[in-house]
Amino acid sequence: MKTVEEFQAGETLLIDKPLTWSSFQAVNKIKLALKSRFKLRKLKVGHAGTLDPLATGLLIICIGKDTKKITGYQGQPKEYTGTFMLGGTTPSYDLETEVTEEFPTAHITEKLIYETSLDFFGEIDQFPPVFSALKVDGQRMYKLARAGEVIEVESRKVFIHEFEITRIALPEIDFRVVCSKGTYIRSLAHDFGKALNSGAHLSALRRTKIGDFDVKNAITPDFFGESLREV
Repeated sequence: MKTVEEFQAGETLLIDKPLTWSSFQAVNKIKLALKSRFKLRKLKVGHAGTLDPLATGLLIICIGKDTKKITGYQGQPKEYTGTFMLGGTTPSYDLETEVTEEFPTAHITEKLIYETSLDFFGEIDQFPPVFSALKVDGQRMYKLARAGEVIEVESRKVFIHEFEITRIALPEIDFRVVCSKGTYIRSLAHDFGKALNSGAHLSALRRTKIGDFDVKNAITPDFFGESLREV
């Protein structure tokens, strides 16, 4: 295990964020474990790209002087795997909220799915979900959405490097996508459903890569805390 001086000089951790944990909870777990182990009052700890509580996978956590690298990590392409659930949409575009609208799926064939996926390559316009951490007039959109306020969302251009359909078991579609910074996979699910003349929401999501970093090399926050106590 590294010394306190080495952590303060800069350390980058690959964390496999558990389901239902917020990114803040993962960062806080790491920070509290380090402060407790080394009796520190202050320590810089941050993450390079938020993961929703209902998503699992790779979270880059930077410690000490490595927090200066966060912006660079955030700009790197990201890879995700997950599942679209056809036939219904939710206000949050995922399972955070209940299905509020249902759509037909009988017309959807494997051929249509594969043909539709070809429209989701390269630069695309995407509307972020209203249930997101983006700010409107200084307030987080998800707070406004939960309060029932109507929010006008502007589209943004994102880039899809790779989009692969990996399993079709209707109403479920599994996928793998490599995309640019700022891409919302929940919006991708929503838009994919509309392109199929139906509806869809995201029912599972896992971030597998950020740039050259792979979740295969990541550890859980609990494992990191336990490793500190064993020293």
